Amino acid sequence: MTQSSNYSVERFGRELEPVVIIDHFSRDLERLVAVGRRARYAAAQGYPGIRSPLDPNYLSTQGALLTEILSAEFDLSCQIGIESCAFSIVTTPPEALAPSQRIPHYDGPEPNLIAIVQYVSQYAGGTAFYRHKRTGFESVNPARVAEYRAAIGDDDSAFGPPPEGYCYGDSRRYEMIGEIEAKPDRLILYRGRVLHSGVISAPPFADAPLDNGRLTVTAFLQG
Repeated sequence: MTQSSNYSVERFGRELEPVVIIDHFSRDLERLVAVGRRARYAAAQGYPGIRSPLDPNYLSTQGALLTEILSAEFDLSCQIGIESCAFSIVTTPPEALAPSQRIPHYDGPEPNLIAIVQYVSQYAGGTAFYRHKRTGFESVNPARVAEYRAAIGDDDSAFGPPPEGYCYGDSRRYEMIGEIEAKPDRLILYRGRVLHSGVISAPPFADAPLDNGRLTVTAFLQG
């Protein structure tokens, strides 16, 4: 891990993609939790839960720090746009997950797509990062997309559908290469192309998600 006065950086596996960690990001966690619990949520396509849009200007409160990180750690000095920003709560029971939700995923192959996750609630469970065993890929760039998709099909043929439930740790398909612990008001940034999965260490609170669910802020920056 490397450390600056305002953030730290982890680099996992062989590809050493940066995962940047900022603690105490909002500096007003109690207010952020209150806003998140009052928000109006709806099911989100592809996400195992519900989401509510959040004003992207929320991130501008730490705009200078984010600009510094994007330049120093991701080599992005071009104009950066906020593609999306939302409160997110995992609510899908493990037995109801689609096969694609039971394995690590990547958000997009573009090198300038940066994913953000901010852990808001007290719910334990951070973010884990993976290597695909068949290909050795820890990230999926444009040149790897076709090969990776074919290899997922080969996995299905060899092993059958992914096991029921949220993935965590090593499996016949993937090796876990690193994990970021969730802490309230901790924010992490990483390239969307890296293989990752949320650590859902307890059944989602589908009955009362606004009161005790795994509340996060998720966002994407695009260069």
